[in-house]
Amino acid sequence: MEAAAYQDLRIFSGNAHPDLARAICSYLQTAFGACEVFEFSNENVFVRVQDNVRQRDVFIVQPLVSPVNTNIMELLIMIDAMKRASAGRVTAVVPYYAYGRSDKKDQPRVPITARLLANLIETAGADRLLTVDLHAGQIQGFFNIPVDELTALFMISRYFKDMDLKNLVVVATDIGASKRARNVAQSLNAPLAIIEKRRLDNDDESQVLNVIGEVEGMRALIVDDEIDTGTTIINAAETLKDRGVTDIYMACTHPVLSGSAAELLAAAPIKQLVVTDTIPISAEKHVPQIEVLSIAPLIGEAISRIHTGSSVGELFRMDPDLAASVPQTMARAERG
Repeated sequence: MEAAAYQDLRIFSGNAHPDLARAICSYLQTAFGACEVFEFSNENVFVRVQDNVRQRDVFIVQPLVSPVNTNIMELLIMIDAMKRASAGRVTAVVPYYAYGRSDKKDQPRVPITARLLANLIETAGADRLLTVDLHAGQIQGFFNIPVDELTALFMISRYFKDMDLKNLVVVATDIGASKRARNVAQSLNAPLAIIEKRRLDNDDESQVLNVIGEVEGMRALIVDDEIDTGTTIINAAETLKDRGVTDIYMACTHPVLSGSAAELLAAAPIKQLVVTDTIPISAEKHVPQIEVLSIAPLIGEAISRIHTGSSVGELFRMDPDLAASVPQTMARAERG
């Protein structure tokens, strides 16, 4: 596995999600890069690369999760350290991209923080970005370096396809999420419904106004890119219950689960919550209904394709089920 312009592949991780980085290394059967990353007592981040990365093809795995701003600084300083150690190419692998909701000026005198973050990653020295299910697709355009955006929707669709749920309707939490939900609905050969809502001010509260589509007497699968405080998706579930839905399932790529989200979801009228491990889920956030799908094989396959100069897009364009089958392929290999 050697590209013409770069020597051996090297994968490193900050403190955000080292377990995910190790799982990616396991999939690729490559060593986990040695790198010292910690905070001094004054909260300054220190990084020391302990492996030789000269002319290597370096991938830094760092989802921008809580503590968000600390993990952003870790990523930026790690990129800088790799470049100063003469790495041939540095790819920032950011499974969860923070500040994704700040993608436009929707109020007077507010920043576009998603763009600022893109500028910081570029200025630090990253040569490309690999990410999963951005909150807004236009964030790709904030970068002047190549961006590969993977999606977990095929994995999620395959999971529910294997469940073979009858009388199913796929529900988008709002009009903005309708494209994701429509793709899942098409994969499952199910109809689509949309929750019409409005957000109240700058807090995390939202108000459900209407349900567009037929849901009475059906099973519902609510699809979104992330669950933060849980209020939006729980309000949607309660509204669907009131409209006569029999069973409710939820699925998202990024389980942020901030504040009391886990407690609220545990008490919510849902049968199952399916997420991926783009974000580490601590024990106190592990609600009884949760099922975690590993994103590591999908990211590992993308890293392999980037390193060898193969097409990442072919993962999805050639066979929509290929990306979903990657984790299952790894599981079969592990069983021998």
